[in-house]
Amino acid sequence: MSSVLTARPSTATATGNATDNAPGAASNTASTTASTTAPEVEAAAGAPRGLLAVVLTATFMTALDFFVVNVAVPSVQADLGAGPAAVQWVIAGFSLALAAGLVTAGRLGDRYGRRRVFGLGLALFTLASAGCGLAPTAAALVGARVVQGLAAALMGPQVLAILRTAFSGAAQARAFARYGLTMGVGAVFGQLIGGLLIRADLFGLGWRSCFLINLPIGLAALALVRRCLPESRAPQRPGLDPVGVLLVTTALTALVLPLIQGPAQGWPLWTWLCLGGAVALLAGFVVHQHRTRTRATATATATATGSGSGSDSAPGSAAPLVDTRLFRTRAFGAGLLAQLAFWLGQASFFLVLALYLQLGRGLDALGAGLVFTAIGLGYLLTSNATHRVAARLGGARTIGVGGLLMAVGLGLLALAVYGAPGGSVWWLTPGLFVDGLGMGLVIAPVTSVVLAGVEPQLVGSAAGVLATVQQVGGALGIALIGLLYYGGGDPAAAFGRSVTALAVLELVLVGLVRLLPRKG
Repeated sequence: MSSVLTARPSTATATGNATDNAPGAASNTASTTASTTAPEVEAAAGAPRGLLAVVLTATFMTALDFFVVNVAVPSVQADLGAGPAAVQWVIAGFSLALAAGLVTAGRLGDRYGRRRVFGLGLALFTLASAGCGLAPTAAALVGARVVQGLAAALMGPQVLAILRTAFSGAAQARAFARYGLTMGVGAVFGQLIGGLLIRADLFGLGWRSCFLINLPIGLAALALVRRCLPESRAPQRPGLDPVGVLLVTTALTALVLPLIQGPAQGWPLWTWLCLGGAVALLAGFVVHQHRTRTRATATATATATGSGSGSDSAPGSAAPLVDTRLFRTRAFGAGLLAQLAFWLGQASFFLVLALYLQLGRGLDALGAGLVFTAIGLGYLLTSNATHRVAARLGGARTIGVGGLLMAVGLGLLALAVYGAPGGSVWWLTPGLFVDGLGMGLVIAPVTSVVLAGVEPQLVGSAAGVLATVQQVGGALGIALIGLLYYGGGDPAAAFGRSVTALAVLELVLVGLVRLLPRKG
């Protein structure tokens, strides 16, 4: 869920317990151009009406398409005659393209304008959805899904950056709460929505409606982009760093591909070679980014000495794709660890729950989706109030409370499975509901805390890194928890092992909260 932000107010946190004033910012309207001297958009009062609706529509479509395809797979196999490898790539192609493109997409928004790149991504996503829904063959469907993933990568960092620049203080906290709500609704209700669409068989479209439903939604949102979204970009329009783009894209592909394919193929030799290569490429990327940062600083110093003024870099000059200064901020470094711990559990939990309900309990996709509503009800209850809870407790404590609730909910699930393995499936609902309560308290604060101290010129880079950690965490979690689930025994025992491990993981998240700034 993937998923995969903006210019920084001086002392703000996204939880509403500090005031946020964008330095030197002026009031902006949707027609603000990239040539403005202020890199941020004035917060709350200046945010155009409809901004949240547009960016959160894109967020919802991305989250929905990440999960809804699981429901469509059996129908795709029957209709297109797709083999197991093709079906796997229908899912993997989207995830791989999304994860590999996020960091670069953050820089594209910094350089060319976040509204412009967001609009491009939204248009491409809508077009690719049409390609998915009209695909005549499995190969065409896989290709369209890859394009969908690339388009989602273009949108993801821009959504976070736009929210961060267009709002401040309590308004920013509410915006991030709505962002978290939207992500969760798309993920939690994705299976239910997919099941309903396939069962309804609108116009005889069957599984194709799961993708074609994006067309009217995407076109409506696209029509409002220019009117409702202010433009913003990083100061000095940093260069793209082509070597950095090549290194990070190759490294993330080498990392995520074996995590997606390895479990199903029994971890053949090529998967381990890819993982080893990913480590080497990531190390090379870090070294390259540090050297590029050093050169940019030296250039800025020379420019300042010669002209009496200077900045980090001249317009379009070489700049690191991921600025290593980001990791000097405690909130950013510790927040990424918390992000990783949280997303390790999310995609994997949805996967093993769906497998258990359908293979272990014999439910169809719609029946399984109905069970998922127990999580959704808990999530809706707390996610709507997260910004108020965070304003009272602080973002870090709110994450801790949410993590504890999730651990309790997963523990209740384990008790229900082990205590009454043949009992009614509805014995699972108390644990699912409590888990949903915890999720609602974590998603928005764990995102906003990471971005709270990021400076304007680094915000696109930070957004790309944050969204990448979410995607890599999801892929890694599925691989690790998948090993537990498929480790032997009946579906009930497999699910019990998995949720027990996930409960421990949530306790790790609670422990990581202690590293976060108290005011965050």
